[in-house]
Amino acid sequence: MNIELEEKLSRVLQTSGVYLLKDNKEKILYVGKAIRLRTRLRSHFRASKNEERRHRILMAKVVDFDTIVTDSEVEALILEANFIKEHKPRYNINLKDDKSFPFIRVTNELYPRVFITRKFIRDGSRYFGPYTDAGGIRHLVASMRKIFPIRACSLRISDSTIKNGNHRICLNYHIHRCQGPCEGRIDENSYREMINQVIQFIRGKNNRLIDELKKNMHEFAACQKFEEAAQLRDELKGLKAFQNRQKVVDPRCVDRDLLTVAVSEHLAVGVVFNVRDGKITNRRHFPLTTVHGVSLPEAISALLKHYYLQADYIPSEILVSPVPDEMNLLEEWLSGKFQKKIKLIIPQRGLKAQLMDLCSRNARLILNELSLQSTNSQPVISKAVQALQKDLHLKNPPLRIEAFDISNTQGTDSVASMVVFENGKPCKSEYRTYKIRTVQGPDDFKSIAEVVERRITRLLNEEIILPDLILVDGGKGQLSSAYSVLMRLGHEGQQIIGIAKKLEEVFMPGISDPQSIPKHSASLYLLQQIRDEAHRFAINYHRKLRSKRIISSRLDKVKGIGPNKRKILLNTFGTVEGVINASDCELLAVPGITENIVLNLRKML
Repeated sequence: MNIELEEKLSRVLQTSGVYLLKDNKEKILYVGKAIRLRTRLRSHFRASKNEERRHRILMAKVVDFDTIVTDSEVEALILEANFIKEHKPRYNINLKDDKSFPFIRVTNELYPRVFITRKFIRDGSRYFGPYTDAGGIRHLVASMRKIFPIRACSLRISDSTIKNGNHRICLNYHIHRCQGPCEGRIDENSYREMINQVIQFIRGKNNRLIDELKKNMHEFAACQKFEEAAQLRDELKGLKAFQNRQKVVDPRCVDRDLLTVAVSEHLAVGVVFNVRDGKITNRRHFPLTTVHGVSLPEAISALLKHYYLQADYIPSEILVSPVPDEMNLLEEWLSGKFQKKIKLIIPQRGLKAQLMDLCSRNARLILNELSLQSTNSQPVISKAVQALQKDLHLKNPPLRIEAFDISNTQGTDSVASMVVFENGKPCKSEYRTYKIRTVQGPDDFKSIAEVVERRITRLLNEEIILPDLILVDGGKGQLSSAYSVLMRLGHEGQQIIGIAKKLEEVFMPGISDPQSIPKHSASLYLLQQIRDEAHRFAINYHRKLRSKRIISSRLDKVKGIGPNKRKILLNTFGTVEGVINASDCELLAVPGITENIVLNLRKML
C-alpha cells in the first residue's frame, strides 16, 4: 500500500458502510460492506500467510477505493446488494445476467394486459419473475388465458376511444376469451378485479382465489345474475383443473421458498423452489459467477441477496441450506423490505428436511447438467494443432500459442509484438505491442529476452496460466535468449520454439538440429501463419511510431505550434507536405494560426 492510500485509509471513519475497490481505470472490482469500514479495509490491504488466492489476485489490481457511510449495517447490506446488481464487479458473486430471463408483465393501463417479456419498462407496470424455464412460463400464461378472459390485443384503450367507437371487438370476444373492453362491454372496476385474480394465480395463491371466486359466484346467483355466475363457474372449473396438476408437498397449505446452492470446482448454481398453498408452483435456477474459492455459506448468502433484491413478494418462511453468512442481518433486511416478519430456517428433520433434500437433489442434477454442457461446449482440437503436437513431440496440444517478433530501423523505434492463436485461430483481442525499453541499438537477442520476460513476469504476478507454446521469430540465437529468461524465472519446462525465416527451420531448446517437419504439413503452415502475423503486427506498430516521431519532430520545431495546433493543421491539410505547400492565406484561415506562426513555419520548413 502506497503513502496516498495509507493516508486515505487513515481518514476512513470507523462506522458502518460500503466500500468499493477499484483498479487503475476506476473500474469497480469488488463491493463489500462493513460494521467498521476502516478496520475492514485495513484487513484487505494487510498481507497474510493464509490469504486466499482469489483475494491475492484481487488486491494485486486494486489501486484505489471509495467508501459510502450508512446509518446501520442493514442499510449497508441493501446498498451493497444494489451496487453488485448495478455494476456486476468481477470479484463479487453474481447471479448470471438475468436480462435474458423472461418475466410476466402486467401493464399499467386502463385495461391492463398480461404477457411474457424480457425487457423492463419503468412505466408503472408490474413484473413477476424472472423465470428460468421458458416452457414453464409459457404454459402458465396459456393456462391463465384459458381461465381468465383478459384481453390479448395491444390496442390503446381509453375512455375516448371507447366513446368514439375507434375499436371493434375481435374473434376472442365471440369465443369467450375476452370480455370486450375495447367497446366498453366490461367496466373498469370489474376488469381490475379480474386482473387482481390473475396476479394471485401467477403467485400460486390458488386456494385463496378459489374461495374468492366461489363467494362471488354465489352472490351473482343470489342476485339472479346468471351469466356472470356462469362465467365465474367456468373460471373455477379451469382453476381447479390447473391446481390438480400441481404436486402437493404440504397439506397445511403454507407459503414458503426453498433456496440452496450446489458448487463444483469451476461452476455453481443456485436453486429456488416456490411453494404456494402447499404446492410447488415454480422452480428456478441461477448460475453463479466468480465461484472459485467461494464457500457455500457465502454463495447462499449472495443468492438470497440477489434473488430478493427485486422480488415483489416473499413468504414469511424461507428454508435454506447451508447456513448463510450474516443470517440474522439477512432476516432483518428482508423483514424491513417486505414489512413483515421473515424467518430463515435450516431444516433438520421432518417434512421441511425432506423438501430441502428435494431442492438439494435438483441443484446437484442441474449442476451436473451444466458441467456436462460446459464439457461438451469445449472446442474440438483442430487438425493443425494436433499435427503440431505430433510433429514437435509436445506433451500437451498447443491450444494457446503466443508468438513474439521484433521490429526496428537500424536500432531506432525498436518495438515488439505478441500475437495469440487459440486452437489454430487468431485471437486479436489478446494481441499486444511493446516498446523496447532496455536495449540500445539493433539487438534482436536482448530485445526478445526483454519482451518475453515482461510477458511471463506479468502472467506470473497475476497468476494467469502460461500459454501452451511460445513461438519466437528467429533461429537458435533468439530461442536461446528467450529460453534463458524462462530458466531464470524457474519455468524451464515451458514449451517454446523458434522458427527461422530463410529455410523455415524449427528449433527447440537443447536440440542443436532443426526439427524435421514436412514442408507441406498443416503444422508448418500454422507456424508460418503465426510467425507472419506477428511480423505484420510488429511492422505496423513500428511504422506508426516512426511516422508519429517524424511528424512530431518537423512541426514541433516551429515556434508557436504545439500539439493542438499541429493536430488542427494535419487534419486540415492531411500531411506535413500539405502544410508546407499551403499558401499563406490558407494557413491564416486555420483557427489559431497567426502571421508570426506562418513566418516561423516558412523559416523552419
